[in-house]
Amino acid sequence: MDAAEFRESVETEKASQLDRLGSSKLLIALTDGDLDERSVLESAADSEHAARGTFSGWADDESNDAAREAFADAADQERRHLDLVAAEIDGEYEPADGGPMHSYLRGREATIERVAAGMVGRSLVSVRAHTQVISFFVNEADEARADLFRELKSDTRGTLDAGLELLDELCDDAEDWERAEMVAGYVIQVAYDDYVDALGELGVEPKSLC
Repeated sequence: MDAAEFRESVETEKASQLDRLGSSKLLIALTDGDLDERSVLESAADSEHAARGTFSGWADDESNDAAREAFADAADQERRHLDLVAAEIDGEYEPADGGPMHSYLRGREATIERVAAGMVGRSLVSVRAHTQVISFFVNEADEARADLFRELKSDTRGTLDAGLELLDELCDDAEDWERAEMVAGYVIQVAYDDYVDALGELGVEPKSLC
């Protein structure tokens, strides 16, 4: 297996979950049904804050040089994203940390698992979240904020590509690729289960696509 085959396999295995995470209902779940500008911005900022913490923690204790550098770069990027999004929020904002996906990510200690789960699995979820935020601001006729999230989405795709390239270097055999595929898929599943739970609490059916 190589990185391209790995990505195709993960996206095929989790196609339904990724499709539903890419629906307009995602923002309903992320904002607890409060689809206003501030709630959308706070949700996005919370995501960037949590990712910064995850990647920063990995960069502090990672033994593999290439992975440590990649995690440090990702942490810097997420820190910049947080600053950009937080600057769009009027008044005081206190970021919320964690969530089921980042709890799982922060429990990964093996290098391959961190790269596959954090740089690939999370990014596959995040690009879909960015797409929905872009659509929200397009519908609000706020092209400046839509453009901001287009930039963030592009950066996240860069993290995804960097993670795939790194896996090509790190994975030596089929067992490595299988482990990478397992954790990347599990991250998507955790994000999806959290999405379903959030919609369920709001009385919204998660399965129909929007």
